[in-house]
Amino acid sequence: MKAPRAPKRDTVLEMHGHERVDPWFWMNDREDSAVLDYLREENAWTATALAGTKALQETIYKEIRARIPQNDQTVPVRVRQWWYSTRFEDGRDYPIHLRRSKADADDQVILDVNDFGEDHSYVEVGSRAISPDGNWMAYALDVVGRRLYSIHLRNLETGEEPFNVIPATSGDLLWGEDGRTIYYTVKDPQTLRPFKVMRHRTGTDPATDECIFEEPDDTYYIGISKTKSRQFILITCEHTLRSEVRYLDATDPAAHPQLIQAREGEHEYDVDHHGDWWWIISNDQARDFRLMRAPTASPQREQWKEVIGHREGHMLLGAELFDSHVVLMERFEGLRNLTVLDTEGKPSRQLEFDEELHEVTFGANPEADQSAVRVVFNSPRHPLTIYDFDLESGERELLKREQVGLDYDPDNYYCERVWALARDGARIPVSLVRHVSTPTDGSAPLVVYGYGSYGISIDPSFSAARVSLIDRGVIFCVAHVRGGCEMGRRWYEDGRTASKWNTFYDFIDATKHLHEKGYADPQCTFAWGGSAGGMLVGTVLNAEPGLYAGAIAQVPFVDVVTTMLDDTIPLTTGEYDEWGDPRREEDYRRMLSYSPYDNIQPDTIRDLLVLSGLHDSQVQYWEPTKWVARIRDTHQQGAPSVLLKTNMDAGHSGASGRYDRYREAALLYSFLLERSEQIRGRKSTGNGSGSRETAR
Repeated sequence: MKAPRAPKRDTVLEMHGHERVDPWFWMNDREDSAVLDYLREENAWTATALAGTKALQETIYKEIRARIPQNDQTVPVRVRQWWYSTRFEDGRDYPIHLRRSKADADDQVILDVNDFGEDHSYVEVGSRAISPDGNWMAYALDVVGRRLYSIHLRNLETGEEPFNVIPATSGDLLWGEDGRTIYYTVKDPQTLRPFKVMRHRTGTDPATDECIFEEPDDTYYIGISKTKSRQFILITCEHTLRSEVRYLDATDPAAHPQLIQAREGEHEYDVDHHGDWWWIISNDQARDFRLMRAPTASPQREQWKEVIGHREGHMLLGAELFDSHVVLMERFEGLRNLTVLDTEGKPSRQLEFDEELHEVTFGANPEADQSAVRVVFNSPRHPLTIYDFDLESGERELLKREQVGLDYDPDNYYCERVWALARDGARIPVSLVRHVSTPTDGSAPLVVYGYGSYGISIDPSFSAARVSLIDRGVIFCVAHVRGGCEMGRRWYEDGRTASKWNTFYDFIDATKHLHEKGYADPQCTFAWGGSAGGMLVGTVLNAEPGLYAGAIAQVPFVDVVTTMLDDTIPLTTGEYDEWGDPRREEDYRRMLSYSPYDNIQPDTIRDLLVLSGLHDSQVQYWEPTKWVARIRDTHQQGAPSVLLKTNMDAGHSGASGRYDRYREAALLYSFLLERSEQIRGRKSTGNGSGSRETAR
């Protein structure tokens, strides 16, 4: 077999007097049989090209399966009068959701997701919500991967689902406190933007549901939630740089939303309610946010009073409210920390953890009368661990530490924080993990992972699957580049729109720093990223083609300008403040300068594995498909190993079943390991001159 060559059908795209010719624009039709045939051809070619790794893939798959407990159950969580948990069973792909009447009672199965897997190749259950009396469950189900959910109602006493299904929702749902009203959001069928909040009365036809709020501005997305007090339902309108929140009485099935603070400028705020107070996290006069509160009767801006002031570089991320305390989560120097306050806002202690390099998040804390806060901890070498921290004493109780099979010992691994220097003087945190026996003399393969967009931070976390890569001598690191919020809000602002090149430069400079420190050399260094991180990978491969031996790009956002010029594509209208608006010439030129699809050079790629999903709602499948086609076309002579694998049954998140996800991980790791072994083999025979063409 030969690598597929996609037919060319030139389409001229013109903007601001500039013409681009796109020979594969025709691929943006997932109903076109020619497109589907081409994707299948690519899948067949990838399977052939990686046939030599089949035994390694199977070995790694078995390792992952043996390392992750196949029979497992989460720690029960009390919600009102019931205790809820989730169980996995050996040989079954999907979770089984359970409840019990008290902590030591027998479990009742309330939803076995495996039942849907018998009829569908993709299954995802989104939100699940239990009625206040505990008799009914509403759940959101997607069996395509497009993130369009149908809402189902189940009688938890009988298991029956007697009411009409609510179709084509965004998956957000919750119950009113009257026990008969369900609130949910719906999406625009074309752009998939959540834009309406609907109110449904159980037992009625969904066609008669009432729209209680509609967002007309197509740059905003809406979501719903319930306050900790369960007294109010919140409707949040979110934009890249501003937000707006409304509330309504959760006990009144006829209530109408009331505005807390109108959208303005670049003001972002979140609210919650408990006791006598609204609690507000706001960036008003506080780049990294501050904590405010206001009385229940008057949540408007003029009543907000500061509780915890702004501290530059200490980014306030969230708060858990309890009867006797408030627990804050903040980020400093790239890591999350938790601080306990009394109800007046006076700090009492910071919660302590055993590992300096770590990820910590709130666990499930649905009840405000708890005497402890539930916390989830892990690190690059320590698996997920769940603690309850006593709010008065700070003492912690270990509830569960995930078991890792195959005699895993965290002492066999070393992790550290490395600080790289960007070309403009910024300090870039890099999280690194390796086996203690892996040398750092430049002989080991190095994988550099990055994201750097939307203010999303990539925390240094544990992966039981990744151990199979690290055990084979690979050094794995995450470059916490600008565009995320690892170093505070400024870190995000310095990595978007006009400053977007900082994201790419940071990744390049972090990689060069690791080379200079002797961790690896360019001949055995791989870049890895997904979605917007896939754009990062594509851009740095164009900008510094000699710096990486190869790369993995998962569902990569690579045709930036064309996508952002099409406001019918999901996400476009909400992201002008993230990337820019190419209808403005200055933004167009800047975005064109880094768009991976528009900047491919003859020496851009050596080895590249690209993953895509046919039903992807975030990055349309045709972006990675066209990218691979153009790379192949550019490399007419001596084309590198460029592989595309499209999941024909899934979307942005890939396969839904856990065993399929294990196999996907085994495929990715085998690709990296085979390529690195080939490179090291060439170097050992004296053929590693550093020239990309010679090395191939």
